[in-house]
Amino acid sequence: MLSPQLLVLFGSQTGTAQDVSERLGREARRRQLCCRVQALDSYPVGFWKFIFRRNLPSTSLCQMDFAVLGLGDSSYAKFNFVAKKLHRRLLQLGGSALLPVCLGDDQHELGPDATIDPWLRDLWEKVLGPHAVPLDLGVTAPAVPWPSRFTLQLLQEAPRKCSEELSVAGTDPQGPPSELQPFLAPMVTNQRVTGPSHFQDVRLIEFDISGSGISFAAGDVVLIQPENAASRVQQFCQLLGLDPDQHFMLQPQEPGVPCPERLPQPCSVRRLVSQYLDISSVPRRSFFELLACLSPHELEREKLLELSSARGQEELCEYCTRPRRTILEVLCDFPHTASAVPPAYLFDLIPPIRPRAFSIASSLLAHPERLQILVAVVQYRTRLKEPRRGLCSSWLASLDPGQGPVQVPLWVRSGGLKFPETRDTPVILVGPGTGVAPFRAAIQERVARGQIGNVLFFGCRQRDQDFYWEAEWKELQERGCLTLITAFSREQEQKVYVQHRIREQGPLVWELLERRGAHFYLAGNAKYMPAGVSDALTSIFQEEGGLSSPEAAAYLARLQRTLRFQTETWA
Repeated sequence: MLSPQLLVLFGSQTGTAQDVSERLGREARRRQLCCRVQALDSYPVGFWKFIFRRNLPSTSLCQMDFAVLGLGDSSYAKFNFVAKKLHRRLLQLGGSALLPVCLGDDQHELGPDATIDPWLRDLWEKVLGPHAVPLDLGVTAPAVPWPSRFTLQLLQEAPRKCSEELSVAGTDPQGPPSELQPFLAPMVTNQRVTGPSHFQDVRLIEFDISGSGISFAAGDVVLIQPENAASRVQQFCQLLGLDPDQHFMLQPQEPGVPCPERLPQPCSVRRLVSQYLDISSVPRRSFFELLACLSPHELEREKLLELSSARGQEELCEYCTRPRRTILEVLCDFPHTASAVPPAYLFDLIPPIRPRAFSIASSLLAHPERLQILVAVVQYRTRLKEPRRGLCSSWLASLDPGQGPVQVPLWVRSGGLKFPETRDTPVILVGPGTGVAPFRAAIQERVARGQIGNVLFFGCRQRDQDFYWEAEWKELQERGCLTLITAFSREQEQKVYVQHRIREQGPLVWELLERRGAHFYLAGNAKYMPAGVSDALTSIFQEEGGLSSPEAAAYLARLQRTLRFQTETWA
């Protein structure tokens, strides 16, 4: 009987879906099954658009068995929406579902693995039911390390010509800058814009993009490729016994697996650790699983096996996930194992550093050949001694163009917010805290084009600590280009947020939406504010528009469906 051909497609923003997919691929290979793991955006056709084409026959996938695994957060309104929609569509096209859709949830105390583990067990039973593994092959033991994806050859001499400069765009790049060819943008200014006593360091950073070919509009985002701190790179190399100045060459072990495109060939160990390996990320379960296989130290190996087992997930959560312990810190806790890790396995153990996206906070119409971002420097405490720090924001904050030239690899992509182009269509912008960044770009763009009806609801803690661009807003107000409504949450006994100000301005909001066709925009933290704003709007629809509760909900849904209510929120 023929063994099944498995194709695992993943769409991943944070790397979790990719990690689960690669785990599935490893488990398939242990069962001697042929399995290909591939990113959705590298699939030969535009997968999502193609699968939802209306002219596809209902028997298109009648020869295919499938299973859908979703990863989400149940605190969000559209929990695992994409996975549910895809599962339904594959059924419509005649596919046969091996299992119900798996809905992994970040909110579970053990994370998504609590759902994924039993689902994967059921999946292998379904897959192997009619395709039993031949007796002479068997299943590879979990404690045996799987082959590394690449072979790594250390070079005895440094290459004569520096290949490391070839993977960034020069001043005359071929096409617009991209992830594989970012633009090295000179940093012009890096200014703290919160008061000295404010709890958070927030930076306004400006880049010079002249000669880059970069163009953007309000609502677009810039992606920045950060680096690990030099002290962390040195610590990592010492721990693993690596010479940061040594160069190496990579060779894929499997057909169809390309070398990492962001790394030059040959490459230095320093470049690999500083710009590619995400040693500051919190390791996933698969990290402990592979590390245990590579460990020559009995006590450390036993502990690593325990942390990677299904029964050890509560302990792993307590040791690693809750306190946000990093890969580098874990390796420090297992020094005998760390010193024995073959360099080739670094690509299997440690995920690549992912670019970080920031809303662009300026318009080219107001600041030609410049790009500005507003960056909240992430720092918080857990039970660990060292504060937790955001990789990209901390790296950006550490750069000082006043001390010498600083260049940052970046590129631009379209954002989720689209603003009306007609002159007379008003906009209502709700941007508390750093959520105001994309709306500064929009206001600058609209004022430069003579577009009227700009209403901004801005919220922060205190007027004298984190009122971003106060002087700019007031100057626009005086010119009649902006209506500014503020909420300073800590300046009175009862906390006041933007949603309270929206309720107070009910007549204005209803007039703009119902009679003048305004578009409503919301950006900021996803936790409580979006729900509060939606509640404020439905109350206004009832009080000012005389709608019933169901009618108010339907009115809000219609605004969303017609893109007159758009949001950009983050956790």
